[in-house]
Amino acid sequence: MEKFKVVVTDYEFQTLAPEQEVLSPLNVEFVAAQCRTEEEVIAVCKDADAIINQYAPISANVIAQLEKCKVISRYGVGVNTVDVDAATEKGIIVANVTDYSVDEVSDHALALLLSLARKIVKLNHEVKNGVWDFNMGKPVYRLRGKTLGLVGLGRIPQALAKKAQSFGLHVIAYDPYVPAEVANELNVQLVGLNDLFRQSDYISVHAPLTKETKGMISDEQFNLAKKELIIVNTARGPVIDEPALIRALQDGKIAGAGLDVTECEPIQPDNPLLQMENVVITPHVAWYSEESERELKRKTAQNVADVLSGHYPNYFVNPRVKEKVQLKEKQLV
Repeated sequence: MEKFKVVVTDYEFQTLAPEQEVLSPLNVEFVAAQCRTEEEVIAVCKDADAIINQYAPISANVIAQLEKCKVISRYGVGVNTVDVDAATEKGIIVANVTDYSVDEVSDHALALLLSLARKIVKLNHEVKNGVWDFNMGKPVYRLRGKTLGLVGLGRIPQALAKKAQSFGLHVIAYDPYVPAEVANELNVQLVGLNDLFRQSDYISVHAPLTKETKGMISDEQFNLAKKELIIVNTARGPVIDEPALIRALQDGKIAGAGLDVTECEPIQPDNPLLQMENVVITPHVAWYSEESERELKRKTAQNVADVLSGHYPNYFVNPRVKEKVQLKEKQLV
């Protein structure tokens, strides 16, 4: 049996046992690394047959050095760490996991929204410092009847829309790639990005990070927003122009922000966002539950197992690579 080298470029998990279990039927040399730079990735992955990736850069330069890689499988939905075009040109399949943590991320986005709208973090801080006074949270506004704007209308924001509607929120969305029929079925109105900022009382960001979406929310949008606006981001930090967000908060153009992602992660200790009591920040944890972590790890490894077994994976972000790679379609069971 042919032996394959599978490299995990980097990981935050306590164990890689689920990945190893999925790959165990194959003859695999399993290498766990903690790469941070392109040079480190090249050194360990140069002769790899497959790569599992979290945050380490898989740039065009890295891909050019890969001698026999067949698949790059990324933990998560976004593939912004991988140069997908370069991989496609080299005949490397790029895979991800599109259907994990839908409930976790939509729950987390709603939790951030509610904690800011109800001033939970601020009031908790006041009580623990000896101040028992509801006035410390003023103003607080009723959610029912307000408008939630979604930037993106994929699986996660669709789940969030249903949850938000149960609170009596009217939901609108900006997503130029979603058919009107999908939005109509969800009772969600599609609008332009600027109109979303004009109309919304709350905004939740769910756009992937691409060349087109980087910095797509900036001064222009914040200048259109209501002063009561609360913005939540559980997608990718750079989708929001962070200096513009800081200015909008400092100048009182918006009321608050709930961030699970930031432009630089971990967030730098001198970042002004850390000093703002109307900003709640969590450490890129929206995806996490014990269940979703196991699911993510197994599905990421299964993409690799599929390709090394001669099949296209279930989760496939560059189907154009089929022009260069002929594998079998998996049989649905």
